[in-house]
Amino acid sequence: MAVQNGRFCVTGAGGFVGSWVVKLLLSKNCIVHGTVREPTDDKNSHLRKLDKASENLKLFKADLLDYDSLCLAIDGCDGVFHVASPVPSGSVPNPELIEPAVKGTLNVLKASLEAKVKRVVYVSSVAAVAMNPTWAEGQVLDESCWSDKEYCRNTENWYCLSKTEAESEALQFAKTTGIDLVTVCPTLILGPILQSTVNASTLVLIKLFKEGKESLENRPRKIVDVRDLAEALLMAYEKPEAEGRYICMSHNVKNRDLVEKLRRLYPNYNYPKNFVEVGEDRQVSSEKLQRLGWSYRSLDDTLIDSVESYREAGQLD
Repeated sequence: MAVQNGRFCVTGAGGFVGSWVVKLLLSKNCIVHGTVREPTDDKNSHLRKLDKASENLKLFKADLLDYDSLCLAIDGCDGVFHVASPVPSGSVPNPELIEPAVKGTLNVLKASLEAKVKRVVYVSSVAAVAMNPTWAEGQVLDESCWSDKEYCRNTENWYCLSKTEAESEALQFAKTTGIDLVTVCPTLILGPILQSTVNASTLVLIKLFKEGKESLENRPRKIVDVRDLAEALLMAYEKPEAEGRYICMSHNVKNRDLVEKLRRLYPNYNYPKNFVEVGEDRQVSSEKLQRLGWSYRSLDDTLIDSVESYREAGQLD
């Protein structure tokens, strides 16, 4: 299923990941239907500046909970990249995330089924894989692993619960209806931003530069570059043998090592001073995705390109 010259719908086209998927599709001479909350909003102006956007990009006002708006955007498309997702803005995620995540994803799948698209690629999250207290110490988590819904509920981890519910419901819907669905579960997504605003994952890095904390937990950060993720999504659409779930992670680095690397590259910021050791590091594997032919760039490239884009957007002033 070739991407070149195809017609695709990208939900959440103005967001961090969606923008890169749109850019990559436009570079392959595709017609792109991008769903956004408000096409005329300045937040989406970066999309109109992309190469070939003026002739090949059409923005649709759509809401994941408004089925008819999704049908209009998806109609006539070869494939769908479902990227849009409610992400918590504060430190206490809200249980109200769950319904839009699940219902919105099912609406996208139903509209895709009606439009007879060839394949839907859905961006889930490693949050749907790793939140489970029963995994044995040292166990490497792969695509057969799922977060425990009850555990997420009991610990009030609503984001993990919303991703787990949405992905499991999506795969069940595909099994029942026969729609061709591939899900990709990225870890923490870094890399350069195309939009001018920052998102939840970008803030993780910006806070290391700016907060100047006295101490920080030495937690592992499982990182993937947004550009490598976009390539993985297109690969998940194009490869006939792609099926089921794929974990997408490039680098596993602890906060202390990440800060040391940043300090070497950019010495003049207010980094955390001390690090507190925490529990075991949960390992995850992207081996299945690599068998599909996926590769990724170096951590240095990701960090340098991230920082330069934050500076350009005025986020590190």
